[in-house]
Amino acid sequence: MNPSVRILIVDDHTLFRESLSRLLEADTECTVVGTSATVEDALALVAEEKIDLILLDYDLGVEPGTRLLSELRKASFQGHVLMVTAGMSDETMLRALDSGASGLFLKSSPLAELTLAIRRVMMGEIWVDSGMVKSLIAGARQYNAEAIQGTLTIRERKVLRCVFEGLSNKEIGQQLNISEGSVKASLQQLFARTGVRTRSQLVRIAVEQHSNDWLNDE
Repeated sequence: MNPSVRILIVDDHTLFRESLSRLLEADTECTVVGTSATVEDALALVAEEKIDLILLDYDLGVEPGTRLLSELRKASFQGHVLMVTAGMSDETMLRALDSGASGLFLKSSPLAELTLAIRRVMMGEIWVDSGMVKSLIAGARQYNAEAIQGTLTIRERKVLRCVFEGLSNKEIGQQLNISEGSVKASLQQLFARTGVRTRSQLVRIAVEQHSNDWLNDE
């Protein structure tokens, strides 16, 4: 773990905030620079502190944590956001990814997995907790999203599956036995075809519109 990762925890449960702070600082090289229970307090800390990653709960009691995603976008926040939640609806998970969240993590998962998720997110990858994947795909298949013209090539399908699994470009190249440059080229084609600009948005498109394609075997 990069020792420079500075974290803000946003959760309305004091015990959870304090416990997670202690665990992260004791067992990882992360630095928790602050905690908050509301969107307003979180925004104030973002304005005052250098924050690399926000661990954000969805249910903040009187408001959804996803409102912070919208406010961060308006403020041109350059860090990452990992949703750490007890549960979210399928539609909310998709909207969170589309709004800029870099991942979805279940509170019931162990600290070791959170550490891995943080590492992945800080590398610019997407993390989707394994416990959410089936629900996410099932919910997305209920949407009547407009189909993208044409089908995915075999390579695009494989690359898209790897992106969904949270692999880096280098890891995708190693797994598919292709160069990192070829991976980047395939990603550029996928971005152009889907009209998205980020990997998190690409994950949403993959789930909504191509799950039958890229999840199937060749």
